[in-house]
Amino acid sequence: MLTRKQRDLLAFIHKRVQRDGVPPSFDEMKDALDLRSKSGIHRLITALEERGFIRRLAHRARAIEITRLPEDLAKSTGFTPRVIDGDLPDAEAPPQARRVLVEAQDVPLVGRIAAGVPIEAINDSAGHIAVPGHMLDRGGDHYALEVRGDSMIEAGINDGDVVVIREQRSADNGDIVVALVDGQEATLKRYRRAKGMIALEAANAAYETRMLPEDRVRVQGRLVGLIRSY
Repeated sequence: MLTRKQRDLLAFIHKRVQRDGVPPSFDEMKDALDLRSKSGIHRLITALEERGFIRRLAHRARAIEITRLPEDLAKSTGFTPRVIDGDLPDAEAPPQARRVLVEAQDVPLVGRIAAGVPIEAINDSAGHIAVPGHMLDRGGDHYALEVRGDSMIEAGINDGDVVVIREQRSADNGDIVVALVDGQEATLKRYRRAKGMIALEAANAAYETRMLPEDRVRVQGRLVGLIRSY
């Protein structure tokens, strides 16, 4: 059973795929459903995936594929699931090959973080975002931040991505962290500590590593996941 919003989103995605050959962007979905933020779309997409109506394909732009529709909607649109031809083994697939649906959890989407020149920390609130449970560490508090800037692109973190952060006050060398500088500037960087100094390293050759006395830097959390919309 789908909620009205879930059904409306599924129908909109199907209509756009039929028309354009590709799914709509998250911004187009948000506008079509008259939602205030993309976090609501993330929750709806996760719910549709968990119920088996869509699947998301890794490493492809706008990577959403409709696998089935509610019976009445399928009849009215003539929908037929895509079938991949090929021989299938008679034996049951090994456990590691089976698809596992992971429950999503809502975490606060608390603002924007600079992956470039540091900006003011946690500068607005955008509600909540659904995050797959496997990204979250047990027993920890988590929050999400929208990335602004390109200084971490070589670590696979792009402008506009949403990073999932485990709240903590310490980090190991090599961790990607939210670092608060001088109590007012927050940035997303790789963390290294040596001889009373903290190195905040970018993952982009265009940016220099910042070296700061450790009393000027406070770790606010460690990167544990990333969500990208297309």
